[in-house]
Amino acid sequence: MIADGFVPVGFDPPTSFVTDLFHLAPLGPQHNSADHAAWMSSIEHIRSTPGYPDGNWPPRNGMTLEENLTDLRRHADDFTRGAGFTFTVLDPRDNDVIGCVYLYPSDSDEWDVTVQSWVRADRSDLDAPLADAVARWLATDWPWRRVDRCGRPM
Repeated sequence: MIADGFVPVGFDPPTSFVTDLFHLAPLGPQHNSADHAAWMSSIEHIRSTPGYPDGNWPPRNGMTLEENLTDLRRHADDFTRGAGFTFTVLDPRDNDVIGCVYLYPSDSDEWDVTVQSWVRADRSDLDAPLADAVARWLATDWPWRRVDRCGRPM
């Protein structure tokens, strides 16, 4: 894996994270339809979630399924190269897409990683549990110590 300093050379990134409430798997093209439906149904909810202050994502008018597929391919390529790690959040009962988690290099020297997450509006009760579980996972299974939770409490 080529990491460009985001993760140490030789670091093998986890490819799953499982709790009773959800499980995470690397986001990829195979999730296109369900991912698209999930965020398209929740644009305003996601825009009000901590970590999305710039108002650029998700696009207010959405995007086509083909545009979403291009985005998912980019995220999958980032994962393969170690440039960023995006996970789909799946319901453990039926594997339906209920959200996403993004782990990307920070734009600030203050942080090692920027963590963003969202869940569908109809699963908003999982917003804080997801963010908190991911924070604990990062502390135990990932190499970063300075984690920007994008306005979420530590």
